[in-house]
Amino acid sequence: MGRKVNVLGVGMVKFQKPGASEEYNVMARKAARAALEDAGIAYDAVEQAYAGYVFGDSTCGQRAIYEVGLTGIPVFNVNNNCATGSTALLLGRQAVEGGLAECVLVVGFEQMEKGALGSKYTDRTNPMDQHAAVMSKVQGFNEAPPAAQFFGGAGREYRWRWGTKKETFAKISEKARKHAKNNPYALFTDPLTVDEIMAAPEVFDPLTRYQCCPPTCGAAAAILCSDEFAQKHGASRPVYIAAQAMTTDTPATFEADSMIKAIGYDMAANAAKKAYEKAGLGPKDVQVIELHDCFTANELLTYEALGLCGEGEAEKFIWAGDNTYGGKFVTNPSGGLLSKGHPLGATGLAQCAELVWQLRGTAGARQVEGAKVALQHNLGLGGACVVTVYRRD
Repeated sequence: MGRKVNVLGVGMVKFQKPGASEEYNVMARKAARAALEDAGIAYDAVEQAYAGYVFGDSTCGQRAIYEVGLTGIPVFNVNNNCATGSTALLLGRQAVEGGLAECVLVVGFEQMEKGALGSKYTDRTNPMDQHAAVMSKVQGFNEAPPAAQFFGGAGREYRWRWGTKKETFAKISEKARKHAKNNPYALFTDPLTVDEIMAAPEVFDPLTRYQCCPPTCGAAAAILCSDEFAQKHGASRPVYIAAQAMTTDTPATFEADSMIKAIGYDMAANAAKKAYEKAGLGPKDVQVIELHDCFTANELLTYEALGLCGEGEAEKFIWAGDNTYGGKFVTNPSGGLLSKGHPLGATGLAQCAELVWQLRGTAGARQVEGAKVALQHNLGLGGACVVTVYRRD
């Protein structure tokens, strides 16, 4: 067992639509400086830096972090698809936990293009070809964006298995907008009703346009440190990482002929199990959750993968309001990817920032009363899933 790792400071910028944001290096600099200010330390106290992004050239991390300072420290560039931010966080946590550094900076950023995600390289093996083969066998391809076909297909499989209403998926998006209205960093804050969400153009059954996260630009950052470093800098009861686990695909992803398996359900369930065991906690101990709601279908499935409700019980869970304020768990108080936005490399660190604010009791109008244990779920197809448990003594 290594040393306890504290989240001493967090920061982020307001997420924006592609074309409306500042350059990636400017966003990253602002998020990093906000995290340093929040931590109450100068950049020269940082011994290592981890920079997460998906779209960019090989040393965008250096280009961004050099604007914060030029101290000659190692800068590691990280790319793990949509789980990039939390992967960078995990690497930084390992460095501190293992005694390799007393204080590290982790920053995630993305300057995205308009439109649905597509492959950047067509002259080599697509890293998603095995997952695509499953989809081709199970449901074929159409003209919809590939990610929507993956997650929509998983939602459709679930709906056919359990008789789930299409409106149940829309109810998740309605919640996301309600939560986002209290988040100054969120991209979409105007409320939407279930009827409005259902009336939007269909992207891929059961998903309408308002049930798909938008391409987004943004940045977020965290300062991680040891107990000794925190005490030296006068930190009082900082939030800490109680447990963290990363998983990747298993044979079932490709052998079960299941879209639910293909989009990472088992990765999430396995990562959650490992994190709960390491923390000595269970779902019942959690009050607030930031989970990877890239599509409403994934949020619904993730409720069950994380053990928030039983298999086949997600619809009941949603309509009972157990996923929001006044229910069993407040999920995505930030508005989640659906409403806050999803700048791929920044998402995991934006989730971290939200949960740190929640555990500090400084989340303002979106504060979850009595939050003591927080859970983070960040998923990337291809694949990787990181589940993190945060606590404050």
